[in-house]
Amino acid sequence: MGLEEKLPSGFLLSTVEQVAGWARRSSVWPATFGLACCAIEMMATGDPRHDMARGGMERASATPRQADLMIVAGRVSQKMAPVLRQIYDQMSEPKWVIAMGVCASSGGMFNNYAIVQGVDHIVPVDIYLPGCPPRPEMLLDAILKLHDKIQNTKLGPHRRKQIQELELAKMRSLPLLSQPGGKA
Repeated sequence: MGLEEKLPSGFLLSTVEQVAGWARRSSVWPATFGLACCAIEMMATGDPRHDMARGGMERASATPRQADLMIVAGRVSQKMAPVLRQIYDQMSEPKWVIAMGVCASSGGMFNNYAIVQGVDHIVPVDIYLPGCPPRPEMLLDAILKLHDKIQNTKLGPHRRKQIQELELAKMRSLPLLSQPGGKA
């Protein structure tokens, strides 16, 4: 016998955090940053077969001030890194980043001085999407996972506390080489 059974039908019970999370995840506007072959797959995600508009993302923005999601698709060169950071800094808060493809995630097969070995050296990444190039279905799955992350993001002081806890946990985690069994 819960509270739901005592209320007349048509009442909706929720919290402000849940409503704000639903509104945020339902209105994500991506800033596309297509740099290589992954950009073709990212463009294919907007076609009628895959239809990014189902998630409220039909407006891909070329202006960073109106976007809150950056999809970095492809390899990032050292010359492009400051531009990527500047666009990220111009985006409105809260903002999220998807690293699409192995080149954006880790530099891919381009292990040389000209390519940044992972976009996470420039901007904080929320979702890493593997593949060379990843299929549009994989990008849609990553977007759905990001929607879930946005939906469950805390607000106000709770959000700051959540971010501090996550950063502290990352600082405490040991690098793979210094863990027991690893070679130092």
